[in-house]
Amino acid sequence: MASASTEPDTACENSQSQAAEVELDDKSAGKNSGASSVRPLSSSPRPVKAAQRELKRRPTESEEVEEAHVLPSVYVSTVKFTPESRMNLYCDQILASCKAEEADEAMSKYLTEKLRAKSTWLGVWKTNPELFFVKYDEGSIPYVGILVEVTCRPRQSQSSHLRAKVSVIEPYSSNIANLPRELVEEVLDELDHCVPLLEVYPIDDQDHVVCSIAQALENVRFFYDFLWRDWDDEEGCENYTALIEERIRLFYDIQDGTIPGPVGQRFKRTLEKYRNKRVELIEYQSNIREDPSAAEAVECWKKYYEILMICGLLKIWEDLRLRAHGPFFPRILRRRKGQRPSGKVVTHIVANMMTADMVKDFSAHTLIQQHDNLDASLDNCFSGDTVVIFPGEYHASGFGMLTDDIIIKGAGNREEIVILSDPTQDNFVASKSQNISLIHLTLVQRGTTDGIVVVESGHMMLEDCLLKCEGTGVCVLTGAALTMKNCELTGAQGPGVELYPGSVASLEGNDIHKCSNIKSSDVLKSMLGGIKLKVLPPPKLKLHNNYVHSNNGYGVTIIQPDDRYCHDADENVLECAAGGDKRDDLVKAMQNMSLEMNNNKFENNSMGEIGVIVC
Repeated sequence: MASASTEPDTACENSQSQAAEVELDDKSAGKNSGASSVRPLSSSPRPVKAAQRELKRRPTESEEVEEAHVLPSVYVSTVKFTPESRMNLYCDQILASCKAEEADEAMSKYLTEKLRAKSTWLGVWKTNPELFFVKYDEGSIPYVGILVEVTCRPRQSQSSHLRAKVSVIEPYSSNIANLPRELVEEVLDELDHCVPLLEVYPIDDQDHVVCSIAQALENVRFFYDFLWRDWDDEEGCENYTALIEERIRLFYDIQDGTIPGPVGQRFKRTLEKYRNKRVELIEYQSNIREDPSAAEAVECWKKYYEILMICGLLKIWEDLRLRAHGPFFPRILRRRKGQRPSGKVVTHIVANMMTADMVKDFSAHTLIQQHDNLDASLDNCFSGDTVVIFPGEYHASGFGMLTDDIIIKGAGNREEIVILSDPTQDNFVASKSQNISLIHLTLVQRGTTDGIVVVESGHMMLEDCLLKCEGTGVCVLTGAALTMKNCELTGAQGPGVELYPGSVASLEGNDIHKCSNIKSSDVLKSMLGGIKLKVLPPPKLKLHNNYVHSNNGYGVTIIQPDDRYCHDADENVLECAAGGDKRDDLVKAMQNMSLEMNNNKFENNSMGEIGVIVC
């Protein structure tokens, strides 16, 4: 079902649903009008039947097609749901203890109870333009809307979906000015005047009973747009309401910015891709009239397995809730090559054109291989090789699969050597190398879901690099090590540098600023600061001559688990060293971990210099 809630708190989530169309419809009416605009018809009428259909009566040259009136405004919900109120509505009231395969029945029962109060009311039927037109501009005609009178009739069986009996009323109104009324009546005749109930939006200024029905319809649309998955009733789930709770939390994490915007958009695009692929498979199967041929059977299986792969990816994302703090899971799939069989090392030059001046500083015995793109150089690297990148702008998906011990450095100022992430990839820079170095580079993160740099194992050296984050900053996972010198890191939605338990890091001469930009109602999520440490088991961190400033939260945040404290965020936050009254707790936390700090400058961090969060 392709509709969505028009509630203000959910409107931005409706890129693939009709709620976005409702918003477009209202905006196009003008600021001072609650009615929908009327769009001129610039499309060819679609033959509903197999043969080209002629209109029952075509207007003569002297006649003009009856122009439709402007649609009245539809009901817009003013209810402000919180995550808890959504969970109460869907998990406790509507679904209760039902299984996934019973969800349709529970939603139908919920709507039926609301509809008993009033069976006839006025609404706008919004349907797919393909029902009326052969060709049309999707940008200008997102839907066909018609003012109708609605009569809700009982379902014919337990398994049937709720449908509504509709009829066109006076004055004839549509969002398309010159849509022939005869065409509308003919389409409705072929549908027996029955349309899916969720395609009908009650108009505004009706009594409170109709408003209650309208709100119930919005609630059901929200369920099918954001909480329901097509695979739910195909797989067993012991506690379906718990799964719905997780999806509600996921929805609000995207809404409040806990999950970075590009990550949330990517999840929605993948979900939409899954739905489209499923429709493609259904349509392909329906076009097979007899027993499928071998080629048709193979094509069906290909489409089916593609759907399974996308479904599996979505499940992983949902289970991990697209967390903004650290990577989903290690994904390094490339096998480590080790040294070249000949034992020789090669210097790889990355440049569109190579000149003699580029190699004048190399010794006469240097083995050189030139590449016009960065991925090609990485594919040809063995341990011990060096990649030299000359000024320019590059893309490199291979940065997400670094396994060999190499040096990657820019030739010139770091601002001139720009590496852009691939938005279609999950991660930007991820390494399992025992010892790898990135020097004199500018890394620009765009749309990737992990940290800008993730050290999954081994050791990484970052020197004189500029890191422009869009998601999370630098993540050092358990057992991995990082040395970061004279780098600038900015713009991370989470902490600039995050150390997982048991990791090791040495930070010297870095400028870390404008990090922890998550907009969240959760106090803990909005104070992760410039550097974040998880201390069980304690990581090891050396800080020398760093400038940590202008971050939301502390300059350095220490996450310390302690069951003796309650889970209220405000009570769990211990003041920074400058606060005084909680200084003993801070000193104790620092003594219990290996934290060495000298000549660092902390300035304009919203919560202070160093803080401990007990959670």
